[in-house]
Formats: sequence, C-alpha cells, structure tokens
Amino acid sequence: MRTEVMGSIDTAQFAVDLHARRLSELIKGRRENLGLNQEDVAARLEITSRAYGNWERGIVKEWTDHKLYALADALEMTDFQTARVFWLAVGRAPQPELRPLAREATRQKSATAAFLSDYSIMMDAFSLPTCLIDHGWNVKRANRAYLDLFRSVRPHPTAFPSRNFLRFGLFHPDAAMVFAGHRDWQLSMLAQLAFSLEMHDHPSLQAIRREVCRDPQLEHAYHHDMPDWLLGPGADLVHDEGTVREVRHPDPHVGLQGCRLVEETPRSLQTVGLTRITLVLTAPGRDRPTPEHPQVHNQAWAGAALTCSPEPSARTARYSGRNAWPREVPKIAS
Repeated sequence: MRTEVMGSIDTAQFAVDLHARRLSELIKGRRENLGLNQEDVAARLEITSRAYGNWERGIVKEWTDHKLYALADALEMTDFQTARVFWLAVGRAPQPELRPLAREATRQKSATAAFLSDYSIMMDAFSLPTCLIDHGWNVKRANRAYLDLFRSVRPHPTAFPSRNFLRFGLFHPDAAMVFAGHRDWQLSMLAQLAFSLEMHDHPSLQAIRREVCRDPQLEHAYHHDMPDWLLGPGADLVHDEGTVREVRHPDPHVGLQGCRLVEETPRSLQTVGLTRITLVLTAPGRDRPTPEHPQVHNQAWAGAALTCSPEPSARTARYSGRNAWPREVPKIAS
C-alpha cells in the first residue's frame, strides 16, 4: 500500500514537472521566434528582466489569469498558443471573459507609469529636495535636488537614500554626515517606523523592523529612548511639520540648513499608493513659527510652492500620555 501511494505521488510530481518544462519551452520558443530577448519582453510586460527570466524558467509563485493573458499579449500568441499556455500553467482552458479585465489592468498600469513620468518632470522643476515614497518608505521617484543632497553618500547594498529613506537614516554609516543631530533624526525615524507599521503591513517595514531588532542600540532606542522622547518634544518624521531639524548639504556654499519635512498625498498619488515628501531647506536656527504669530508662518512658506496643513488627527492623541505609546513591538511577519 505504501509503495502504491509513493508511486502515485511520484507520477503526479512527474506530470507537474513535465508541464512546467513544456511551458518554459513554449514561452522561450515563442520569444525566440519573434526575435526578442528577455529585456524586450520584460519591457512589454513592464516588469524587470529578472522577473521575466523567472517567468520563463517557471519560477512563479502563482500563475493568474492576468499574468497569463499579459504574457500571451506580450508574445503576440494566437488563440491556440494562449490556450496551450493556460493548460500547461494552470491545467484548464482560458476564460475569455477575463481577458478584457486583464487588458484594462495593463492599460491602467501603463497610464500610471505615464503619469509618474510626467510627475517626475514636474518634480524636477522644484528647487527643493522632493521624492515619492510608497507605504514602506521605498523611494519610487526623486528629483535632482534630492539626489544632489545625497550625492556624497557612499554606495550601500540596502540603505541607499534613493532606495529607502528610513533605511538610509537608520542604517547607513554616512547618515550622520547628512543629518545633523543624527540621534533626533533616528528617534523620529523609529517613531515613523512604529506608526507606519500600525497603518500598513508592508514587507519593507517588516524587514526594517527585523533589522532594528538585530541592532542592540537601535532596539534599545526603539523600546526605551523613542517612547520617552515622544512624551516630550519628539514626533515622527511627518506628524509635526513645525519641527525643524538640520541637514548638511554637500555644496559648501549651502552647508548647514534647517530642514522641515512636508508630507503631501494629493488624490492623484493616493490612488497609486504614493506620498510626496519634500525637504524644505531653510536658514539654520530660524525661530519656529507659533500659533500666536500666523504671519510668520505664512512668510515661512511663501517661496516653497508646497503647502500642506493637515487637520489634527488621531496621531496627536496617540502621543499625549505616557501610556499612549505602545511599549510592545508591533507584530513582525514571520
């Protein structure tokens, strides 16, 4: 009996492997028949060459109708070839009623890419360092002024400022060179990490949290220094736009500058899950605007061309008392 069960398992696995191999041969053969390389097909699919290479080798977590129809369109497959791809990938015939939905999703993806390309052109017109981030604080677009601010930073495999803003401030050895008063910057970033984890279960945030766990100093700051700091004048990176920190610009003619982070999420960006962060550089040591002097606030923002005045929210209430900040570590995905 045991031998029969093992034999049936081996037979089923053989069939799966055979289908995967035939699918890989079909995809690769069709691409070569069209005279395309992997980079060409990846560009049509709007994915990376590495991701498409995995598709062609059958290293795919799940074949969905959207992926299979997109692949068929990218390789200009006939109805017969498309049906064969479906049978080999998911063991069933294609569902024609889903093809318009897949094509619409592809069209929307292309429209989003075009919008972000135009938005990047607009951002480059700003003299202030500006970037677009997703919920994990991954930098998706950055203007020239942003890249110029970090131009003296040495390369880093995971914490480069053009890849993830939080990672740079927490883990890059050159962060203190750019962020004057680096400890306060780090405490703000740890607070931002904790708040963002409450709002979004993003894999990038979970990965940052695990890396903080592995750093004894940062882990101690996360559990002890940061919560106590928030009870005083501290806040996360974007909660209190009245906070002016300091940065050192690599241009010696600019040098030390005050820096106010302004978060903006217009509807056009919100629909694609992005937020714009602007580093408003000011003369160092400038007095912080107060509610009693609204004219100072207006003058401070006069040349920025970027305004963001969020209403008081639950964030404010969260930081109002000693028991308000959770001492427990937010849940980390395994």
